[in-house]
Amino acid sequence: MAKKFSRLSILFKFELMEKPALEVQLKTLPNSPGVYQYFEKNGKILYVGKAKNLKKRVSSYFNKKHDSHRTGVMVKKIHEIRHIVVESETDALLLENNLIKKHQPRFNVMLKDDKTYPWICIKNERFPRVFPTRKLIKDGSEYYGPFTSFKTVNTLLDLIKGLYKLRTCNYDLAEDKIRDGKYKICLEYHLGNCEGPCEGFQSEEDYNRNIEAIRQIVKGNFKDSLQRFRNQMKEHAENMEFEDAQRIKNKIDVLENYQSKSTVVNPKINNVDVFSVVSDEGYGYVNFLQLSHGAIIRSHTIEMKKKLDESDRELLELAIVEIRQRFNSNSREIYVPFKVDVGEEVKITVPKLGDKKKIVDLSQRNAKYFRQERFKQMKIVDPDRHVNRVMAQMKEDLRLSEEPRHIECFDNSNIQGSNPVAACVVFRNGKPSKKDYRKFNIKTVEGPNDFASMEEVVFRRYKRLLNEGEELPQLIIVDGGKGQLSSGVKALETLGLRGKIAIIGIAKRLEEIFYPGDPIPLYLDKKSETLKIIQQLRNEAHRFGITFHRNKRSKTALNTELEEIAGIGEKTVVELLKHFRSVKRIREASQKDLAEVIGSSRAGIIYNHYHPS
Repeated sequence: MAKKFSRLSILFKFELMEKPALEVQLKTLPNSPGVYQYFEKNGKILYVGKAKNLKKRVSSYFNKKHDSHRTGVMVKKIHEIRHIVVESETDALLLENNLIKKHQPRFNVMLKDDKTYPWICIKNERFPRVFPTRKLIKDGSEYYGPFTSFKTVNTLLDLIKGLYKLRTCNYDLAEDKIRDGKYKICLEYHLGNCEGPCEGFQSEEDYNRNIEAIRQIVKGNFKDSLQRFRNQMKEHAENMEFEDAQRIKNKIDVLENYQSKSTVVNPKINNVDVFSVVSDEGYGYVNFLQLSHGAIIRSHTIEMKKKLDESDRELLELAIVEIRQRFNSNSREIYVPFKVDVGEEVKITVPKLGDKKKIVDLSQRNAKYFRQERFKQMKIVDPDRHVNRVMAQMKEDLRLSEEPRHIECFDNSNIQGSNPVAACVVFRNGKPSKKDYRKFNIKTVEGPNDFASMEEVVFRRYKRLLNEGEELPQLIIVDGGKGQLSSGVKALETLGLRGKIAIIGIAKRLEEIFYPGDPIPLYLDKKSETLKIIQQLRNEAHRFGITFHRNKRSKTALNTELEEIAGIGEKTVVELLKHFRSVKRIREASQKDLAEVIGSSRAGIIYNHYHPS
């Protein structure tokens, strides 16, 4: 491949005293597939990309305004453009992947992984040994893998050892050495784990039959081994060798049990790679499943850090090339959730129904679960990164101009217009800031009028913040639909803050998000982090408002019942409530019990009030 590229490549670099201006470089780009590289002034590589048409793709960076801030920053830094022309898009994809891994440019998706994966080695020797390794030695040995963990490797090797007796010694079992009796059988032979090829107790032909069966098992094909064991069991049974038949049956059970755990789809699906992707503002997660004879023989998920505003398709194409190279996959067919272009020699299938669709859905679930796990780990290990990620996601989901680091949410509470109150809760960086919570008594509104109450509290809240020179939030949320939202917007207009603070409403029934002047609500994914934070804000505002309202009603009840008794003050009421816990118990208490708490004089007044007869 390297020779191919060197023969077909044209390096875009002028041999002049001074480098030509970017405009000149853009005009001379070819309309061919290839790879382009951006360099900054100090010669450091910024970005590597691929294109079907180099001229069109590279020019697009300079001909439009970029939605992504990162892209805009990168374009400003570009000082030199170089390109390599190749024969096809496939070659461009492979070359792009190799250059990214080699140079690790600042603005490219991060796909760095120096991890060395384990393999299963079938050694190139007479009576081959089978063992796990992390080193690939080019001595003609067969390597199967790589596997994503040693746990998988050990499980597979335990299965193989339970089915076939293999040697573990590292002797050179050359024919003449065995014939001359150079070696003696060891403990493994006496334990029944080896057939003793070192002393000629097992023929090379018989041993190699076992090795061939092991090759098929490692590839995920259990069919041949099962058939071989069934034939052996039948043979033993016909010869009345029932103990040997039972021993073979136990091996069949082990193999079938292992296979049943692995088989998830139609066994006819063979030698297929399955890929899927989920992403958020900053990262993409690509899951890879490898299938052989209907069994998943490998599963792996990678995290890819976005540097520009890469699409899911771009992430998936890059990951497919990288993962297939890493795991040495030669599958002739790939299942994906949408069309991708990764080469003309591989069949790309986008399943719509049946077992094929189920396996793509399974891959998608694996990618989502991996993302959730990364979120949980991040909260513990790197909370700042988690907050940055959530804020960036909220900005994108809610179509905001800036990240909502400071959010305030309002909720009204009243029962049939009595004791109307409102609550304002504050979240900073996605977490409650309880010291900033505020509660409001409704002053200018009579009766149950949610819209007018919302307008009053929003106006009062931000008039005060403006007067005191305090910071304003990036986002206001009002609990309610279009009516409450319109009232909040009206208050902001009066204060001259319309357009300076984003404001939305959330309706409880279907969790609809309303925007000012837009009759069509936004529906967020029920599992999204953005919706969870909005719901938490709404619920917290509701809880805080209800608690305040309940306390106010209780205080009003006390005022009307106890403090209206002539000669009884607030201090006496508090003492009685501390002791009796409720007005009902005070009403039912004897004069003696009351006197023990507040003295006989005041006890007589209260007792006579409730017992006038």
